[in-house]
Amino acid sequence: MDSWSAPHVPALPGHGPALRLHDTASAGLRETVKPGGERATMYVCGITPYDATHLGHAATMITFDLVHRYWLDQGLDVHYAQNVTDVDEPLFERAERDGTDWQVLGLRETALYREDMVALQVLPPRHFIGAVESVPSVGRAVADLLEKGAAYRHESGDVYYAVEADPDFGSESNYDRETMLKYARERGGDPDRDGKRDPLDPILWNAPRDGEPSWNTEVGPGRPGWHIECACIAVDHLGATIDVQGGGNDLIYPHHEMSAAHAESLTGERPFARSYVHTGMIGLDGEKMSKSLGNLVFVSKLRAEGVDPAAVRLALLAHHYRSDRQWSGAALAEAELRLGRWREAVSRELALPAGAMLTAVRERLADDLDTPGALAAVDEWAGATLTAGGGDPSASSLARDTIGGLLGIHCTR
Repeated sequence: MDSWSAPHVPALPGHGPALRLHDTASAGLRETVKPGGERATMYVCGITPYDATHLGHAATMITFDLVHRYWLDQGLDVHYAQNVTDVDEPLFERAERDGTDWQVLGLRETALYREDMVALQVLPPRHFIGAVESVPSVGRAVADLLEKGAAYRHESGDVYYAVEADPDFGSESNYDRETMLKYARERGGDPDRDGKRDPLDPILWNAPRDGEPSWNTEVGPGRPGWHIECACIAVDHLGATIDVQGGGNDLIYPHHEMSAAHAESLTGERPFARSYVHTGMIGLDGEKMSKSLGNLVFVSKLRAEGVDPAAVRLALLAHHYRSDRQWSGAALAEAELRLGRWREAVSRELALPAGAMLTAVRERLADDLDTPGALAAVDEWAGATLTAGGGDPSASSLARDTIGGLLGIHCTR
């Protein structure tokens, strides 16, 4: 699957401290890459393309874009993979509702997602992989898990993973069993289905069903389950152990718990990820933003209304990535004012030196992506430049490159 075009990332002088992020599994900050390492690997769960791109998607992708940018600034060789779940129940349901083909719907929404990522200055992943592309790999993996005794066939023909096969099951989310059962019911699982060994066992392979696509693989005809798709793509393209597994905090369980268990059972390597990193949810004017409430805000709609994508990005960076936060007209207006001040400051022929600002932005990002602190450092430089001016003809260029390279905010008018 084709990714999207990459924006220019300017080279900046020097380097910042090692990046530390909050790891859900250990509930603490961890360095994302082993000291002395030259390669950094990251897998981020992408969209299911029945609609794209709402602000929840955007906030998550911008968060991990900051990780990508910071690693590049450290001179690391970044290997980043992202999936597109282009065959799954939500896609079938939306296609049936709209009277369209599920493949056409998926292609259309994926194309729109690419456009939005370009507009938001998000760096493309090295590997952008659709679930359909991964079917042969998933088929082999499920057959392997069956052979290892980590999976079993249900009387329906579906194949399930046996959570008892993973001695570390639950160590990613640290949820108790009742919480796991609750989230499994709410987030696509089937804990109440008869014939399973354990209610928490997730589906690996769907046997053929009327009206749904099916592929012939080593495990037989059918199509992939959700969690095994991500496990296979990550292992195939990044290796048995990765540095960062990322996504929204609604993926902590079951998705990330299960995909980690699948990967670990397949490879025998533990843990699957050095850090499991999760973003907060985006609300709208005080309410949860969700498809069920019908109050999703889409990046493409904002763009069509003439909103500058840089202001959208800046508004989403104004709060810490792990916090649940609200989107509102006031938040966007504040971001537009901030963007205007920054652009005016970098347009000055003579500005205040920007070296201290670069250092501060790096330090704030290295500390669990403290974007409010990073933005405050730019605000301080911009405010001082606009108030007092300066005498450094190279300062504006360094400031522009810092803001663009590390924060992904395009400051040229």
